[in-house]
Amino acid sequence: MARTVRWLLYAVVGLYGAVCLLAFAFQRRLLYFPDRYPEQAALAAAGRLGLAPWRDARGALAGWRAAPAGRPAARLLVLHGNAGSALDRLHYAAAFSRLGVEVILLEYPGYGARQGSPSRDSLGAAAADALDRMAAEGEEPVWVLGESLGSGVAARAVALRPGAIRGLVLITPFARMADVVRLHYPLLPSALLLDRYAPEADLAGWSGPTALLLAGRDEVVGVAQGRRLFEGLRGPKRLQVQEEATHNGLDLDPAAPFWSEMAAFLAGGR
Repeated sequence: MARTVRWLLYAVVGLYGAVCLLAFAFQRRLLYFPDRYPEQAALAAAGRLGLAPWRDARGALAGWRAAPAGRPAARLLVLHGNAGSALDRLHYAAAFSRLGVEVILLEYPGYGARQGSPSRDSLGAAAADALDRMAAEGEEPVWVLGESLGSGVAARAVALRPGAIRGLVLITPFARMADVVRLHYPLLPSALLLDRYAPEADLAGWSGPTALLLAGRDEVVGVAQGRRLFEGLRGPKRLQVQEEATHNGLDLDPAAPFWSEMAAFLAGGR
């Protein structure tokens, strides 16, 4: 009997170890869900949406530009969530372009037609490089919008380029990726996590204006994470919660009045 129990214990431990090994090996496939397509197809789709290509210093496609008529009042870098591509975020461009803000929809490495592979380091570096290029293109204040996973990228950009950003918008953000993983995989050790996005830590020195939009029934990151992040912010801040919305069910209608309220808050800092 004791021998049977011992072998059963060995089997359970071995199975758990195998699960941990598989989770470690394939975790980025569980975190990033990019849509991929050739550059010509992306350019054609962007043209139909009224977006112009935005390229990096080497001429490689890095995202999409939506410019308002006339000189922009500000420039917004949009950092999207973990699924799809930047071309799926036209609603942000529509919302802010109508307010006189130039919008850059950044494409992540390994997403859309952009080369590379996604990771915390590659996405953070892409965002930091985008901020450098935006600063070189004009003197207008730069704002950053981070959506879901993009909130982690946005916070990383704040930490990597202190002083480059004048305002921050976070949509369904989280405080720490390790806590999100623990929520969905409570039996797996958090030490396995490679991409440790931590907006809570990256924004510790941030004192600029921040607007947060949370989903009250967020089943992906949990609304408590966003509230915790909001409470820890030092600078001017505004919080809006769509109480009945799920993580992917927010009302992001470009004509909704909260966009103009956000823009006025970022511009005025209060």
